[in-house]
Amino acid sequence: MSEPALIPPIPPLLPQTVRCRRCARPLHDPESRILRLGPECRGPDTAPRAVPGDQETLPGL
Repeated sequence: MSEPALIPPIPPLLPQTVRCRRCARPLHDPESRILRLGPECRGPDTAPRAVPGDQETLPGL
């Protein structure tokens, strides 16, 4: 008999109903389901933050 072919493991599937971690509403968007956070709950606090104010110049410039 030949050796069985190596089959990669099946990635875990998300449950049929995925709920938001903050508000517990059901999620439908694939990105939201993966993050487990709805677009309204993601909001601006998950966006990259810019710190307002002056910066010192880099040495040598």
